[in-house]
Amino acid sequence: MSESELSDEILTDISFVLISKYRTRVMKALNGGIKIPSQLARECDILTNHISLTLKQLMGHDLVECINPEVRKGRLYRLTEKGQIVVKNL
Repeated sequence: MSESELSDEILTDISFVLISKYRTRVMKALNGGIKIPSQLARECDILTNHISLTLKQLMGHDLVECINPEVRKGRLYRLTEKGQIVVKNL
């Protein structure tokens, strides 16, 4: 998809992700997979509490979703369809 084909909403979300190295790392780490926060923390070299905040920010923009929000430990996260479009254009 070229830049001219992307909607303003997607371009805004790309910008939102790119202005934070943590959001960028987490989005790239989730590309093509489902992970728990501790896996993301290890892969991205980010403290777990920062991972939690970053995931909340990304969920607020509908870029990431939690598959099993009812569990307290071992929550699984993945990119939404919109998140997949954004990460392909980073």
